[in-house]
Amino acid sequence: MNHPSQRRLLDLACQSLLRDEASAIAAVEWLPMELFPPLFTAAVAGRHISVLKALVQAWPFPCLPLGALINYRQPYIDILQAALDGLDALLAQETRPRGWKLQLLNLQKRAHQEFWNVWAANSADVCSLLDSEVPQPMRKRGKLDSIKVGPNLSWAPMEVLVDLCLKRGVLDESLSYIIKKVSERRGLLHLCCKKLKVYAVSKQNINILDMVQLNSVQDLKLNCTWKLSTLRKFTPFLGQMGNLRRFLLSHVFTSSHTTLEQEEHCVSLFTAQFRRLSCLQELYLDDVSILKGRLDQILSCLKTPLETLSITSCMLLESDLRHLSEHLNVSQLKVLNLRRLNLTNISSGLLQLLLERASPTLQDLDLDECGIMDSQFMDLLPALSHCSQLMTLSFCENTISMTVLEDLLRHTIGLSKLNCVLYAAPLESYDERSNIIDLGRLAQVHAMLKNMLQELGRPGMIWFCAYPCPNCGYRTFYNPNPTL
Repeated sequence: MNHPSQRRLLDLACQSLLRDEASAIAAVEWLPMELFPPLFTAAVAGRHISVLKALVQAWPFPCLPLGALINYRQPYIDILQAALDGLDALLAQETRPRGWKLQLLNLQKRAHQEFWNVWAANSADVCSLLDSEVPQPMRKRGKLDSIKVGPNLSWAPMEVLVDLCLKRGVLDESLSYIIKKVSERRGLLHLCCKKLKVYAVSKQNINILDMVQLNSVQDLKLNCTWKLSTLRKFTPFLGQMGNLRRFLLSHVFTSSHTTLEQEEHCVSLFTAQFRRLSCLQELYLDDVSILKGRLDQILSCLKTPLETLSITSCMLLESDLRHLSEHLNVSQLKVLNLRRLNLTNISSGLLQLLLERASPTLQDLDLDECGIMDSQFMDLLPALSHCSQLMTLSFCENTISMTVLEDLLRHTIGLSKLNCVLYAAPLESYDERSNIIDLGRLAQVHAMLKNMLQELGRPGMIWFCAYPCPNCGYRTFYNPNPTL
């Protein structure tokens, strides 16, 4: 199907077939598998619901990536219903067509877009994709025979894969219909989810979580304000996500009515679930008040080394930083984000130790708004100079001098992979009377750094100054002209 004229003939054939839906449905039994994707695409575009239902029931590939075909800016509930109704009609039978291979209905928006592009591109290698998609490819399909499999409960369950975002209020129509079908065919139709966002733990959302195959969740965002009592309701679900790779938890606070015993019990229950997360690679903790004095409870439960650790806007004790620096497994740590942690009164030796241990693998380091002073930053420079894989370094809105900035440049100039540094405007660039950035002075600072980079043979390394705009509060980047 490499020639444009051949592609055009195929499009015309699909359109001609779809003009008579009864004939199209009858022809499904005889179609070679190569014609299923272009005919399915045309049926979706023309909203030929009956044909879509028939195509789903006879789909000759293990996966149907329907989500990649749906235009989510337009109504699509009829297409979704057609696909689910096709599955439902098939699951209601006691016999299964011999040539039917479908195991997964993928409703993720961008998943397997390349599958459909094979038939849209002029030079695509159709055969190689078919070989990769179908375990035992058949070039032609005869009339679909039926194979007796006994009671349909003996069938392997079908899976519907979605990305879930659970909020407050009424469910949207598409999710409601998915839940309805999964509920009706419980045991035969499994609801799976790789990306799960939870913005509210309501009774309705708890019921939905009870239906999800939680072992399928790989990316979890608990992105709302959590009371400890609410977090406790979610705790049993977290422990079932054995394949979780990325976890974000934000805005956990304790109520004044919560006793210390209740708090300790809830935290222990929650952190114990981390022992079951054997695949966890990325951990993001943002504004989690229960971490203070308890960071070791989470870190000691981690079974595998993290690639990303982000602890932001949290109140930590020096004992927390000590445990982080001395006991965290950093053998694979690539990203370390400690933004908005108050490190002013924390021993710089702890952070220095952490950087030294992570130096062979660390690629991105964020120390924005940590209250780091000159003396602390000077202590970190030797450890930073050993971070051979470092690519980005950010330490905006800390109180440092031009001397430290120059020393930082000299210590990091030998890091061949470091190509972007976001630095805090040094004290010398502020007006003494108004304590406001003087852009003229800042321009001189930037010019000096640029000259040093040129002289030291690294003119391609990018240094951006970042500081809060006095008018709007948003961060402004200077290189050398101010840009929001």
